[in-house]
Parts: sequence; C-alpha cells; structure tokens
Amino acid sequence: MTVASQEINNLDGEPIEDVQGRPDPRRIPINQVGIRDIRHPVRIRERSGGDQHTVATFSMYVNLPHHFKGTHMSRFVEILNSHEREITVGSFRDMLHEMTQRLEADNGDIKMSFTYFIEKAAPATGVTSLMDYEVTFRGEQKGDSSDMYVNVQVPVTTLCPCSKKISRYGAHNQRSHVNITVRADEFFWLEELIELAESQASSELYGILKRPDEKVVTERAYENPKFVEDLVRDIAAKLNEDERFRRYVVVAENFESIHNHSAYAKIERDKDENPVH
Repeated sequence: MTVASQEINNLDGEPIEDVQGRPDPRRIPINQVGIRDIRHPVRIRERSGGDQHTVATFSMYVNLPHHFKGTHMSRFVEILNSHEREITVGSFRDMLHEMTQRLEADNGDIKMSFTYFIEKAAPATGVTSLMDYEVTFRGEQKGDSSDMYVNVQVPVTTLCPCSKKISRYGAHNQRSHVNITVRADEFFWLEELIELAESQASSELYGILKRPDEKVVTERAYENPKFVEDLVRDIAAKLNEDERFRRYVVVAENFESIHNHSAYAKIERDKDENPVH
C-alpha cells in the first residue's frame, strides 16, 4: 500500500512538503490513528417518514503502515463535511469505504453516537412527550470486508419478582438500562429495537405522566415482574425469531433501589456460528 502524495503550494507558489508522507525509520505500524469526539450535525430518518436533526459525536480511525510517519487528519473532517445529507446505515457504510479509500488504508473504524427522540403518548390520558434514547452506529472495515453495528440504549423499569413474592405488600423496582447491539445486515428502524426492549420490561418509561397514567404504569410493572436475567432472555428470544439479526448482544443493568450496586446480565450470540437445534 502506498499513500499518494499531493503537491500543495503556499501563497508564493513554493511547494509545501507533505510531512505526514515522510518515511518513518522506526518501522512500527499503528493499529488505529485518527480523530475522536468531533461533533457534527446529522439527519436521521424516522419511521414516521420525517427526518430528525441531531448532533452526533464521531470517532474515525484507520491503520497506518510502518513506513509512513503520519496520516492526513484533515481528510477525516473533509469526509464528515461531505456527508451533510441524511445518514442511514447504508450511507454510513459508504462513509466508511470513502474514509479508507481517501486515507489509502486497509482497515478503518467509524463510530457515531447521538441522542434520538421519540414522541410517546401516556397510557391513560394520552398526553404526549418526548423520550430520549442513546444510539451508536459503528462501522468496521478489514480489507475488503466490512460490518455495520447499531446499538440502542433504552431506559426501562423492572420490578423484582422475589420482592413481590416474599413481601406482604408492595415490591421494590428500579430503573434499568437495556443495551441492544445488532449487526446491521438488513434494513430495520431504530424504533423497532427500542420497542423490543420496552415491550419485554416490567414497564416502559414516559417523559410525562399524569396521575391516571402513573397508576397504570405502577400496576403494569407490579403485574409483570422481571429479574435482570428474565429481561435479557426475553429480548434474546425475540431476536432469535428475527432473521434480520444474525449477530447480537443484549445487556441489561438494573440500578438497584435497595442495594448500593447494580444487577447485570449479558447474552451474546452469532446465529451463523451457534445455530439453535
């Protein structure tokens, strides 16, 4: 692999040396070099048909062979600026390919994290409010092959089955975070993964709840107790049924209300390597 040098002149017409393109005598390759935590405006497609404008935080890396001193950092930013259009999993993959080609690298990695908002109606009164979810796109390219992954972090409520069983009245519950990561082999909406996590919890969360809504949510959670183990297993069972998701990771963390620690569970599966018989 060679990095093409591009002659650039200063204001006097004199050529400016490409310092990054100098040979490096140490002959030590670098696995990842690039930029991280740069914020950039993006547009994300919504299932409802519109676009959501948000700000994403990007990290972009390529490998650097042993015989080059440095990479061209400005090209990472140029690639971001050229992608003002709506970003989908498909266009994100295109950005990954463009990055490795322009930096003339064999391997590349892009991570984009942003907050995604969904308008939700309260269960009894129907009052609407926005719920925020943390989403991450990640693309990895190694040689001619590339993989795309999508992660959603979904806050939910879980109620302890043991507490409900042994107590004369009431049961302790807690807010929980569910993280679902899937390899994006086929098209899907972010809303699908979010709704999957919420549907398997003791109860979903809302931005605004009036008293009738709070009654519904409290009673719903009480009638649907879940251990952290139940939560990840129930979500994994649904993902097992969906052939679009061949590889996934499900993580749940309960921020316990009666302990000074969290309860944690994780399921990871590659259907192609570990088929269900």
